[in-house]
Amino acid sequence: MSIEISQSFIKQFEADVHLAYQQNGSKLKNMVRSQNNVKGSSTVFQKVGKGIASEKARHGLVPVMSIDHTPIECELHDYYAGDWVDALDELKINHDEKQVIVNAGAYALGRKTDELIIAALASASSENDVGSYDKALDKTTLLSAFAVLNGNNVPDDGQRFAIVGPLQWNALLNIQEFSSSEYAGENMPFLKGTESRRWLGINWVMHTGLPLSGTSRDCFMFHKTAIGHASGQDVKSDITWHGDHAAHFVNNMMSQGACLIDETGIVRIKAKEA
Repeated sequence: MSIEISQSFIKQFEADVHLAYQQNGSKLKNMVRSQNNVKGSSTVFQKVGKGIASEKARHGLVPVMSIDHTPIECELHDYYAGDWVDALDELKINHDEKQVIVNAGAYALGRKTDELIIAALASASSENDVGSYDKALDKTTLLSAFAVLNGNNVPDDGQRFAIVGPLQWNALLNIQEFSSSEYAGENMPFLKGTESRRWLGINWVMHTGLPLSGTSRDCFMFHKTAIGHASGQDVKSDITWHGDHAAHFVNNMMSQGACLIDETGIVRIKAKEA
């Protein structure tokens, strides 16, 4: 890299980071409610209650449902992922250092996005928990979680998701209905390079960042509207020259947050990591 960096190079670098983040950074962002371009340090998601239909007397007034609206605040926090690029390093390497840092920054911010969403999922109460940390994931436990969503009248509208760890994914593959194309659909189009399938009307995804304590793993089944994700500043990059380091500092940054909106739409699936 030369000491003088053109504005067009910076713009192209930022565009590359943004693209890499959108394509490969976060697995979960498209699975939850989203608000972008938030102004300020927080935003509000509305939790809408259920309406009740009533009869109306002839020529009478139409009954008002008076649906409850509960504001759920989602705080935004700033996150950074930067690294140094020595001015002489590119004379000694035979790969595209720019692309390496593009991907590294995008993946780091993507992992943070998923970490925020998983933390929001994990903050749900234990009321809807199924399974046990004493045994591996099995079909009976999965159907129990499926029954909880149905019992809570969670919409079966194609926006139900389930995320499991790598070993739990292997357990799923041992279930004939899950592994067979006669029952399960293909990977979701917005998850390139990620293990995913559609079964029981649920979009199943393998994720390595789920809570793990010893041999106790938490997986989750949820509806898209149960979790909110807010972005005040999408992924942005900055490149500056530091003469005292004889290097450029490449910084990627974002301002995001996630929150629990409706825990009735979330089921925690407990499993033994075995």
